Amino acid sequence: GLEINTLAILPLISKSHHPRAIEAATKYFLVQAAASALVLFSSMTNAWHTGQWDITQLTHPVSCLILTSAIAMKLGLVPFHFWFPEVLQGSPLTTGLLLSTIMKLPPMALLFMTSPSLNPTLLTTMAILSTALGGWMGLNQTQTRKILAFSSISHLGWMAIIVIYNPKLTLLNFYLYALMTSTVFLTLNSIKALKLSTLMTTWTKAPALNTMLLLTLLSLAGLPPLTGFLPKWLII
Repeated sequence: GLEINTLAILPLISKSHHPRAIEAATKYFLVQAAASALVLFSSMTNAWHTGQWDITQLTHPVSCLILTSAIAMKLGLVPFHFWFPEVLQGSPLTTGLLLSTIMKLPPMALLFMTSPSLNPTLLTTMAILSTALGGWMGLNQTQTRKILAFSSISHLGWMAIIVIYNPKLTLLNFYLYALMTSTVFLTLNSIKALKLSTLMTTWTKAPALNTMLLLTLLSLAGLPPLTGFLPKWLII
């Protein structure tokens, strides 16, 4: 399933035939193939040591470690996050929307199912680093897609930190994140804003849409009266 997912999105990334799009597709393919190989390798190590192939019953510490790293690589958690902003920057906005919402669903399902057997120390470290770096590295960007990529990394950090203690909160966070990100991507797609400089002048073209975009971005940032604050509040 993960492999079909990866192969299906590759033409969508590279459909513009721009060199950067081709590079993004290649990067995406290599990372996802490596992560899938690591998932297989971890289940194989576990089967070698325990004699059963059930991925929800990983007991061997090495296989737990490898699986945690593989899922982090699939999702783009720090320190395996470098591919994600590049890939998102190289793909069109509609593909970017698919990449940051629907393509995160299979690895999230894997994370959800195997959450009891993941390595808690590694997962927590990666989650805290993702939340911090997602915020810091988004500061100096001018490309809207890269900013959204770092926002995605930061939200994934929030999801990963709570998955050991309360997996349902991870799912709630993911749903709300997907909803808000879809709103942002579709709005940016309709006003054709790829840089912050074009976003500066959009309020003259579509004032109502821009007001909605303002509220959605504040919600994505997690400002208290808005929806995006709810998962953060519950996690804390």
